[in-house]
Amino acid sequence: MTTTLRPTEPLQRAADGTRSRRYQVCVNSRPVGVIHLGDSPTLGAAVARIRGLHIEEPDRRRGRGTVAALAAEEVARGWGCRQIEAAVPADATAGLRLFESLGYVPRSRGMEKRLGAVPPELPAGSVGRPMSEAEFGPWYAHEVEQYVRAWTERGVPEADARAKARRDHDKLRQGLASENMVFSVLEHEGTRVGTLWVALEEESAYVFDVEADAAHRGRGHGRTLMLLAEAQAVAAGKAVLGLNVFAGNVPAERLYESLGYETQGRVLYKPLL
Repeated sequence: MTTTLRPTEPLQRAADGTRSRRYQVCVNSRPVGVIHLGDSPTLGAAVARIRGLHIEEPDRRRGRGTVAALAAEEVARGWGCRQIEAAVPADATAGLRLFESLGYVPRSRGMEKRLGAVPPELPAGSVGRPMSEAEFGPWYAHEVEQYVRAWTERGVPEADARAKARRDHDKLRQGLASENMVFSVLEHEGTRVGTLWVALEEESAYVFDVEADAAHRGRGHGRTLMLLAEAQAVAAGKAVLGLNVFAGNVPAERLYESLGYETQGRVLYKPLL
């Protein structure tokens, strides 16, 4: 039997220039499923992403999904991509196993927590305050370098990681006055111990950066910073707080899980040799 991909639409171009295309998965010309391939929404044209893969129930557990994913990799190579990603919903355990079997490794996972109406209290001696202009510049330079390093450690070429950092931090071109952004410093007993960047989105809030200062790690300040983020979100009327955590950051993953954050989806990737 021969498994192939049959396009069901012309190559699509979004307003930002990214590509995508939907295909039928066919076995001997018989449709058995669908797959949606596009450019990575975060890394652009150098990285493809399998945005969706579905095999009909009668044809599952016969290797159809595996062959379809491999065929999508060939399409991505034809697009000139150097990597391919797969976005896997949290409850798609079979999909996770499929991509892991094909050599994909975890890149990140999105997590969310539903918030109550009452903001949490910070531990005694801890208080959050607005970041000052004098603090913003050094924090921004450090945050960008940390961001670039996180992506390069996960297989993204440095030039691409820096381009992504420029795009993603363009929202901060107004500095502390950037719209819907909250920049905070956590102090404990009068000493600065960490920083926090929270975005207030239309229906939710999002933690873009949270970091305990190096000299004060291992003392619970990361947890306090997250409580501060929750308090800010509740004060702004947001019912959900989201974040992204890179794979391999085990202390952060454990912290978020212990605070009640739930995984919404995972992104895995592999190089296209």
